Amino acid sequence: MKVGILCGGYGTRIRDVADNIPKPMIPIGEYPILWHIMKYYAVWGHDRFVLCLGYKGDTIRDFFANYRAHTTDFTIDLSGKTPVQYHTDQAAETWTVTLAETGQHAMTGARIKRVKKYFQDEENFMLTYGDGVGDIDIGKLIAFHNSHGKILTVTGVRPPGRFGELQCTDKGLVTEFNEKPQTTGGRISGGFFVCRQEIFDYIDDREDTVFEQQPLRNLVRDNEMMVFKHDGFWQPMDTLREYKLLNQVYEEKNAPWVIW
Repeated sequence: MKVGILCGGYGTRIRDVADNIPKPMIPIGEYPILWHIMKYYAVWGHDRFVLCLGYKGDTIRDFFANYRAHTTDFTIDLSGKTPVQYHTDQAAETWTVTLAETGQHAMTGARIKRVKKYFQDEENFMLTYGDGVGDIDIGKLIAFHNSHGKILTVTGVRPPGRFGELQCTDKGLVTEFNEKPQTTGGRISGGFFVCRQEIFDYIDDREDTVFEQQPLRNLVRDNEMMVFKHDGFWQPMDTLREYKLLNQVYEEKNAPWVIW
C-alpha cells in the first residue's frame, strides 16, 4: 500500500534547530524524522512513498537524490577517474520515493488533492504527517480499516502531556512523577490515516483547503470516518523540548518506534 507523507508546510519553527530546514528534515539521531517515519512503514511492508513537498522542498529532494552520500561513508575521486566508493551497505533500502511539488503556500487539503494522480491505481492508501512518530500497529490499523468499509480511518491517540504529572497523597506526599505523561482523557488525531480513493471527492486543490477542517467535517457528516484507537507511544516534534525528548529516547535506545 502506498504511503503519502505531508512534508510541505511552514509548520512550527523550532528555534536553534530548524530555522533553515523543513521540519521533516530535523534529525533524530543521525537521520531526519522523515526517514524514521518511512523506515517504520517499510518495516511493516509498505515502502512506496509519495512525499508532498512545499516549504524548502529542495532540501528533501537533495537528501533522496543523494541518499547514499547522505547516509554512508564514501570516498570520491575528484578527478573522476574512478567511481565513488561507498563503505557501508546500510543505505541499501528498497523504497520507491515520489517527490511531488505541491506548492509553497498550499494547506494540507490542497497538497493531498494535488498528488491524487500518484494514487489513482490504489483502492486504499495511507497518509500521515512528516513530523510525528509512534508505535502504531500498522497491520491492525489496516485490518480495522478494511473491516468497516468507510472512506477514512484516523488513528486516535492520547495527547502527550505538556508538563510533568504529579501523583500524591491527600497530605501532599508525592508518590509518582511522570516527566512526559500521556493524558488519560480524550483522543486527538495522530495522523497515520488509511484512506479509500473516494477521499479525493471531499477535497479540492484551493490553496487554503485545510484537510483537517471542512473535508473531515463533511466525512463525519456522511458517517464516513472511523477512529483506530492507539494507546501506545505517539509523539510529534513541535517544540525544542519535544526535539530533545525524541533524541533522548533514541540515544538511550528506548525509542518505541525503532523496530528495525
